[in-house]
Amino acid sequence: MPLRKWIKSANHAIEGILHAAKTQRHMRYHLYTAVLILLLSFSLGISWLEFTALVVLSIMVISVEMLNTAIEAITDVLFKEYDPRAKAIKDIAAGAVLITAMGAVVIGYIILFEPLKNMFYAGIIIAKHAEGDVAIVALVIVLILVVITKAYYGKGEPLRGGMPSGHAAVAFSIWVAITFLTESFMPSILVFIMAIFIAQSRVHVGIHRPIEVILGALLGSTITFVLFKIFS
Repeated sequence: MPLRKWIKSANHAIEGILHAAKTQRHMRYHLYTAVLILLLSFSLGISWLEFTALVVLSIMVISVEMLNTAIEAITDVLFKEYDPRAKAIKDIAAGAVLITAMGAVVIGYIILFEPLKNMFYAGIIIAKHAEGDVAIVALVIVLILVVITKAYYGKGEPLRGGMPSGHAAVAFSIWVAITFLTESFMPSILVFIMAIFIAQSRVHVGIHRPIEVILGALLGSTITFVLFKIFS
């Protein structure tokens, strides 16, 4: 698939995520919860197998919520007036979300109960992690926060325009991560220059306003810096 078509397809897919986040408060709750689960799991220092299970559960809950939103939209198109069949369709879709969410809560309880109990008795001890792991988690959290913020402001397309600039957020998140990973001036300054060029290009071609790029850069760099200082 040509790069241009791939980017266009990705833009449509992310637009669907943003639409769900804009119109469905439960979708926003799931995104907030995903961020909290990532931070809590990292803080407790659970095993990578348990961490992976929690990540997969978060993905499942968010995906099922999006499918529920799509089913509701289709039902509203097919049934212009009240129809018990439409109600049944929506109820079944909502039930699928409930089952998935309740299952995630139960498994999350099984995984997190003992670490949380130990933290309660031993005091708060923040687990430390490899810097590469922190970089990945920081990038994921930055992306989720970009989606939430764009959904809140409701302007622009996911890869074009809107508050904040996702490109700038990701570029400056990578810059901070590279700085911590390499602890070397030359790689850091090269990636910083690249991030500046990416941010400036978004303004130059008229996709973003300067304030959107600046706030995106601040979001990506600040979140990544804080997570590295806490967990690495």
